Amino acid sequence: MAHRGMTFGIFLAPFHRVGENPTLALTRDMELIEWLDYLGYDEVWVGEHHSAGWELIASPEVFIAAAAERTRHIKLGSGVTSLPYHHPLMVAERFVQLDHMTRGRSMLGCGPGALVSDAYMMGIEPVMQRPRMDEALDAIMMLLRCDEPVTMKTDWFELREARLHLAPYTEPHFPIAVASVMTPAGVIAAGRHGLGVLSLGAGLPGGPDALAGQWKIAEETAAKHGKTMDRKQWRLVVNVHVADDDEEALRQVKRAERHETVTYFEETLGRPPGRSDDPLTEGVKMGTTLVGSVDTVVRGIEHLQRQSQGGFGGLLFRAHEWATREQTLRSYELFARYVMPRFQGSLDTIRGSNDWARGNRKTIFGPNVEAIRRAFSDAGREAPAEFKQRTSGAREE
Repeated sequence: MAHRGMTFGIFLAPFHRVGENPTLALTRDMELIEWLDYLGYDEVWVGEHHSAGWELIASPEVFIAAAAERTRHIKLGSGVTSLPYHHPLMVAERFVQLDHMTRGRSMLGCGPGALVSDAYMMGIEPVMQRPRMDEALDAIMMLLRCDEPVTMKTDWFELREARLHLAPYTEPHFPIAVASVMTPAGVIAAGRHGLGVLSLGAGLPGGPDALAGQWKIAEETAAKHGKTMDRKQWRLVVNVHVADDDEEALRQVKRAERHETVTYFEETLGRPPGRSDDPLTEGVKMGTTLVGSVDTVVRGIEHLQRQSQGGFGGLLFRAHEWATREQTLRSYELFARYVMPRFQGSLDTIRGSNDWARGNRKTIFGPNVEAIRRAFSDAGREAPAEFKQRTSGAREE
C-alpha cells in the first residue's frame, strides 16, 4: 500500500533482559515482525550487537532473510550495521543480495557501532569508530553506483578495482539511512550522500529540541556536496506504549522500564543515573516518551512534528518489553487501528463521507421512508386474491 502520509515501524535492537531463554526471545522478535506485517506497519530495522547481554542479534542480515520468508509487505533493514566491523565490499554485496531476495524490501542502516564493548573486542579504539564509518560509507556508495571499478585504500581496508557482483534490484539502490543520536556526526554523514536519517536521539532528554537544528545541518551539508535531503526519509526513534488510558499505560510499563534503565543502561553500560525520581513520567511530559492513551500518543507525535519545524517522514517504536506480551501486542494493535490512520490520510474520505451523509440525511434518506411505505401498500394492492383471503382469515382468527 502506498501511504500518502507518515510511515511507521520499529527499531528492533532488540532489548531482552538477562536471565531469560535467548532462543525464545529471538523467536518472539520474529513473531512480532509477523504481527506488524499483518497490522500494516511499514518497516523494521534490526540491530547488530555482540556484547553486554541484552541486545542479542549479531547478524541483521541473517535475521532479515528469515523474516522476509515469513512476511509479505513490511520492509526490513539493519538498525544498524556497524560499518567499522565489516569490509565495505562485504556490506554492499550482502545487502544487494537481500535486495534481490526480498524483491526490494531490504534497507541498510549505517552507524559506527553503539556498544564500545563490541569495538573493544575487535581492537577498535572508540575514537576511530566514526572516521571508519565515514570511510566505509564512502566506499559503499561508490560501489552501489556500478559505473566504474573502485580502488581505495585506508588504514583498515583496501579495494582493488572492486565492483559489485550483482547490481541492486532496486533502482538506483535500496534505501540507506544513517543513525544519529545527539552529535552532528550522523546527520553530516547522511548529508554528504543525501541519505535518510534515523534519529535515535529523539527519545532522549533534550532530543526533540535538537531535531530542527540537526536537520538544518544535514541540509546544509547536502547542499555543499551537490545533494538534497528528503524529509520523507527522516525517521524518529522513540519509546511508545498505548493502552486504554494514560494511567493504565504507565502502570503497565513502569516496573520493567526501571529494570531496563537501571540494570542495563546504568549498571552495565555505565550511563549516569537519571536526575528525575520518575524519568518515565518526566519523559512523557517532555514529549520524549509516548506512553498513554491513543489521544495522548497522537498529541505526542504532533508535538514532535512541531519540534522538527517542517515534519519528518517516519516514526519508529524503540521495540521494548516493558509490558507483558499480551499488553505489548495490543499496544501495537491500538496504534495501528487508531493512531496510524490520523497521520496517513486514510480517514479523510471516510469522515468526509460520514459528514456528508449526516448533513444530508433528511433529503437523502427521508424519501426512502416513503418509498418503503409505498412498496408495502403497492404490494398489498397487487397481491393475488387467494393470498389476500388467507391473510384476511389469519387476521380474523
